[in-house]
Amino acid sequence: MADERARLRIYIGAAPGVGKTYVLLQDANALRARGLDVVIGYLETYGRKETDAQIKDLEIIPRRSVDYHGVKMEELDVDAIKARKPQVCVVDDLAHSTVPGSRHAKRHEDVAELLDAGIHVMTAVNIQHLETLNDAVAKATGVRVRETVPDTFLRRADEVIHVDATVEELRRRLRDGKIYGPDKPEKIDQALGSFFQKGNLSTLRELALRAVADEVGDRAASYRAREGLSPALIPERVMVCMSSNPIAPRVIRTGARIAGRLGARWYAVYVQTPVEQPDRIDPRSAGALQQNIKLAESLGATVVRVEAERPADGLIGFAQREGVTHVIFGQSARTRWELLWRGSTLDRFLSAVPDAAVQVVPLGERA
Repeated sequence: MADERARLRIYIGAAPGVGKTYVLLQDANALRARGLDVVIGYLETYGRKETDAQIKDLEIIPRRSVDYHGVKMEELDVDAIKARKPQVCVVDDLAHSTVPGSRHAKRHEDVAELLDAGIHVMTAVNIQHLETLNDAVAKATGVRVRETVPDTFLRRADEVIHVDATVEELRRRLRDGKIYGPDKPEKIDQALGSFFQKGNLSTLRELALRAVADEVGDRAASYRAREGLSPALIPERVMVCMSSNPIAPRVIRTGARIAGRLGARWYAVYVQTPVEQPDRIDPRSAGALQQNIKLAESLGATVVRVEAERPADGLIGFAQREGVTHVIFGQSARTRWELLWRGSTLDRFLSAVPDAAVQVVPLGERA
């Protein structure tokens, strides 16, 4: 971590309690022992004694106090850290949403500013906070995680370290009060019967393993390509068919995930039909569209607007021009009469672009 370019190291795990922050602090102390200037910018130990003990002699930068509706809250003090100019800064709880009115809405944006200032950052996050896994986690656990980190931020990392623990070990730590504290028996019992069920933890653990394996694979493939160690492959191109539908985020996240696994460039394509011109589109649809565009951009998509009389025409034209190889559609429930009268965008696309791999994401409920 002693080179000129600021480096980002992310510790990732399947769930709270796997030991991400504990291992992070151990490594931070090891760097300090090697002579590097390491500070703690933000840390949450949640009263875990073993984790508290790992702070040792690391300098802690005081947090910034923020008044929010009469309540004093604390946030990472980016300016104080930049003024202190350490070589390495520990910033825990990467997916945190900052207090409204802060310079950045998300902590990962604070981290990005520190990196831009030349400060190396060590941080931690749970797998359920990755944006493109949001739907998979909600389906597996029944819990919709609201605080997320774009997968593009994970790809920005120079090192991704997976901190693992078996399902039984995690449940034992929870029962022993090492995750939520021994003074919260009701919360422990509730967690054991919900989020910390064996099936949920097994799924989250598998997701974490796959995400890190994908990231390592992508890095290895990029290295081989740079070093000329393998022949160049035909580039994959992914297109997500984006709309003003408020439940379209599921389609966008699916597309981002597929593009990430393929190491492919991807596009979020919106077809502006005559009824959706800026002066004709209804305010609710316009607002949903802007939110969808913002999400797609945050996940690394190239957002493209094309004009056409019908959605199928615009999507087909773009796919043919750009050599799209994978397409993700969102398919909402429609009556037989609607299909007969308007036709199916999906069917028309399949007929015109038969070589593309097509995935359909059902949109039965709000994303």
